[in-house]
Amino acid sequence: MRYRTIGTDPQTRREVSVLSLGAMLFGTATDEATSYAILDRYVEAGGTFIDTSDNYAFWVNGGQGGESEELLGRWRRNRGIGDEILVATKLGARPLAPGTSFTDNPEGLSAKVIRESAERSRERLGMAKLDLLYAHIEDRTVPLRETVEGFAELVAEGAVGLLGASNHRAWRVERARSLAAAAGLPGYEVLQYHHSYLQRRTDLPSDLDPDGNPGAVGGDLASYLRAEPELTLVAYSPLVKGSYTRPDKPLGAEYNLPSAPGRLAALREVAAQTGATVNQVVLAWLIGGEVPAIPLVGASSVAQLDESLAAVDLELTAEQRSRLDGAY
Repeated sequence: MRYRTIGTDPQTRREVSVLSLGAMLFGTATDEATSYAILDRYVEAGGTFIDTSDNYAFWVNGGQGGESEELLGRWRRNRGIGDEILVATKLGARPLAPGTSFTDNPEGLSAKVIRESAERSRERLGMAKLDLLYAHIEDRTVPLRETVEGFAELVAEGAVGLLGASNHRAWRVERARSLAAAAGLPGYEVLQYHHSYLQRRTDLPSDLDPDGNPGAVGGDLASYLRAEPELTLVAYSPLVKGSYTRPDKPLGAEYNLPSAPGRLAALREVAAQTGATVNQVVLAWLIGGEVPAIPLVGASSVAQLDESLAAVDLELTAEQRSRLDGAY
């Protein structure tokens, strides 16, 4: 395993593995025994960065979520896991009532919700301090200053370490960070977005924003990350839910760009040269990119996880990376 540092403050920054494990479906679609086996294998391989949310996975059983955090809490107690494993969670997108959705009935990002939801996440996870807490989605019904100050209060109290944002417009992230900096408060340092080798259309209307998908890395966010190298990008769904390799999971309309055929051809070419799988090349490309990302991978079996873990040791040559970067 390889590692990198996230965060800049000596009091809160952490060293984490360059591959993160997503626990979204643990405790719901993925049963407890399988979830434990995947978690155990990840830790055995040196993995130290696990991701969840307070709303995972509300859509599986028509509830409000929390099952993933609860399972991780049981696993941590059962295995004696402590501060050596960073567990990141998110708040803001938990449905307020069973049978509803975060798109029409989210908990939001008021100071009251931030405090109460963080406390419930700590209880479910069995953690005195949340290592990394994300604002899961935007909440434009609440003044941004209130959200910034609400998160900062938890850091000041020692209830939270690092702060992050997911599925936010780049300008909203910058505005929040500017408000925090001007007030001498901690701000977002980790950004979690969908990012993969195939470029994704960001203009299609989404449930979160009629102007397009705010949860995918587009030109604005990519430019922002280059200009702010102290920020960490965590790339969720890097393997696009299996669509690189599974005929039964074809790419959706959001990947229907002129660049797609050329990039897929380059990907297959480099995979053949390295003897690695296409998925492993995608993960290696992300880890070693000009703006390095921490891929956040899901797994429903130990075998799937092992394929992803092997990508950590895959070193792409300068020529191979140039071939991948220049394919359009």
